[in-house]
Amino acid sequence: MRAINRLSALAVKNLPPGKHADGGGLWLIKREDGGGNWIYRFAIHGRRRDMGLGSIRMVSLREARLEAARWRILVVNKRDPIRQREIERREAMQRSPTLATIAEECFEARKAELKDGGKAGRWFSPLTLHVMPKLGHVPIEEITQMDIRNALAPIWHTKAETAEKTINRLAIIIRHAAAMDLAVDMQAVAKAKALLGAQKRNTKHIAAMPWQEVPSFFHSLLHGGMVDHCLAFTILTAGRSGEVRGALFDEIDFREKIWVLPGERMKAGREHRVPLSDSALRLIEHVAPHSRDGLIFPSPRKGKVSDMAMSALMKRREIEYRPHGFKSSFRDWCAEQTDAPMKLQKPVSRIKLVLKWSAPTVAPTFWNVDVD
Repeated sequence: MRAINRLSALAVKNLPPGKHADGGGLWLIKREDGGGNWIYRFAIHGRRRDMGLGSIRMVSLREARLEAARWRILVVNKRDPIRQREIERREAMQRSPTLATIAEECFEARKAELKDGGKAGRWFSPLTLHVMPKLGHVPIEEITQMDIRNALAPIWHTKAETAEKTINRLAIIIRHAAAMDLAVDMQAVAKAKALLGAQKRNTKHIAAMPWQEVPSFFHSLLHGGMVDHCLAFTILTAGRSGEVRGALFDEIDFREKIWVLPGERMKAGREHRVPLSDSALRLIEHVAPHSRDGLIFPSPRKGKVSDMAMSALMKRREIEYRPHGFKSSFRDWCAEQTDAPMKLQKPVSRIKLVLKWSAPTVAPTFWNVDVD
């Protein structure tokens, strides 16, 4: 019987489950399901080792023999094929950087345009959760539309917004790699989107309190704690709760009655000027003795009042609406109760909001609007 090349292509296909030797250390391990794997078995430094060469579906008999012959030469020269293959893989990764490496470089390059320099980690978090565990170690030049599709398929419909952010950031990273003259597939993301198909979006709008109910709710906040005051200021300015919670005394121009939010704190990245009513200014003066670290609305423990604390306050009162919805309440009121043109309702800086501060026994008058 021949010492090597004992098997044939037909035998590889038809052999029963078990171990089958081709000779020279090359073995075929067949499974019950008809599949199988190639193994190169060798002995070095007094111990036997098995080295996987791939599945029979991906590696032919001829390719397996060539691969085994290559590693057999190393064994003759007292070198471990498994260790050598690992060295070659590391060198290949250095020649072709991984997705994780390029993603880090891309993030560093974009920091200046991200809010707070990307310190919150929001730009990277969807990649870290849904892509890097599967593709982070893969050389970026080898990433295909199939890789991207397989990584995002589990969340493409169930977490549509997150999936959209993730795939858009992958596109940015691939463009960055192309700018580095790496041989990436610039169409990989577009092709992955085509494979994933249209997303099923179940948009859940933030519940907004009807504007008719806002005065009484606002009235109930006037004698509460810091969270209540933060909510009251949110109503007075028709602002986003995140902007209000991070409000600083240095941003308030008391003489001009203006709250100036710098671009880095704004969603649009541009400076925003909010006129302040006398009620809003009195509220700021009322909470000033309790300020800390320049914050108008500090948390009792550390940092600013949390969004969760504001939502929890409304839940405790068994109110189904949420803090983010007061901006919508204001827009509804503008549309139904004023003649202010639509183009003036969005840039709040062009609408002066005045909510009169009333005595505890008198329901406050809701927004009075002066259009510049």
